[in-house]
Amino acid sequence: MLPAQLLGLNEAKFKRFNNLIQNKSFLNSLINNVSFISKCVSQGKKNSVILNYDESSENLFRWYQQLTAESLGKKNKGIFPIISSMPKDNHSLLQLYLDGPKNNFFTFFGFSNEKTNNLDNSNLFRNFSNLKNKSLGQIAQAQRQATQIVFKKKKIPFRSIEFLKRNEETIGELFSFFVLETILLGRVMKVNPFDQPSVELIKTETSKILN
Repeated sequence: MLPAQLLGLNEAKFKRFNNLIQNKSFLNSLINNVSFISKCVSQGKKNSVILNYDESSENLFRWYQQLTAESLGKKNKGIFPIISSMPKDNHSLLQLYLDGPKNNFFTFFGFSNEKTNNLDNSNLFRNFSNLKNKSLGQIAQAQRQATQIVFKKKKIPFRSIEFLKRNEETIGELFSFFVLETILLGRVMKVNPFDQPSVELIKTETSKILN
């Protein structure tokens, strides 16, 4: 909780674990997501691609990447977490995601009701009239919805996580969700999610070289 305190966050609101594990809706969602990921992995889809439409959450998903890779990457098993910054990657990686190898499953992530600036109508060309009076957030959200529609049509497996507010409660809930999800996936995959033996080997070898 120290980083939360240094950022001026209310740690009591951030720590909601005891409340969440008594919430049937939260637990059902957790079980459904673990089942979804397990099914994808059993079908050979071992790349977990986060399609992140919220730039402010980039560091959050760097943490998720570490959590997933470090906890589950053992005994020739694991899930390869990939962070994709959207909508930028629509123009670089999305073609591969849609028509490339079918070894990925996806997580769409975004915040709704984000207040962003409207486009300047005076700078829009006539053939972009549908963007008039639209905010950048509205455009990104429309693109996210459109991408999900195409994914459904192409039968590409994905889940979607969307938050209505950005505060300690929602971030704390997401942290708890991903930690519990990883622990349960470790049980399903029969690996210990609480150690990192191969990384320790590198630390030992590094110490030998420096001594």
